[in-house]
Amino acid sequence: MKTLLNNWKTWLFASLTLGLAPFVPEPHIVGKIQWILGGANGMNAIDWFDTVQHGTPWLLLIRALVMKFIKPA
Repeated sequence: MKTLLNNWKTWLFASLTLGLAPFVPEPHIVGKIQWILGGANGMNAIDWFDTVQHGTPWLLLIRALVMKFIKPA
């Protein structure tokens, strides 16, 4: 399990596919982030869940890259 969490290539692939899908007219996560930054007016629970679902691969990619480049002492 630890190997999967630290595998940045897996999370890069997941971020570029699941994290951005659907791609048209703009990546889904981009629209959700803009919606949140605009005040999140009208966001329902399903929209928040969708944001977490599309954002998780990005967070795990960042975590894997930090673990790769910053070795614990």
